[in-house]
Amino acid sequence: MPVYEYKCTKCSEQFEVTQKIADPPLTDCSSCGGELKKLITSASFVLKGSGWYVTDYPSSDRKKAMEAEKSASTVKDTKSEKKSDTKKETDTMKKTDTGKETVKTK
Repeated sequence: MPVYEYKCTKCSEQFEVTQKIADPPLTDCSSCGGELKKLITSASFVLKGSGWYVTDYPSSDRKKAMEAEKSASTVKDTKSEKKSDTKKETDTMKKTDTGKETVKTK
């Protein structure tokens, strides 16, 4: 159920009330009997429970760890690409005694 915030125009008391959407808004202050105004406030929205991933809302420590993992994997990928490119070139092209290149098949 939504939480609504009200403020009394007479005594300035401010409070929150859990109400159904279909419920009529409160009109009278329980402290002084003054008129209530419904306030517009930002809603908090957090997804919790099964089915939601820890990576959806990471803490600052988790963000740092994820960034460190990304940068480490990027460095590893770059090194492995260079090695595989060099190996591909040496495996596919071999020179014969006559100086002509032939394609090596595995």
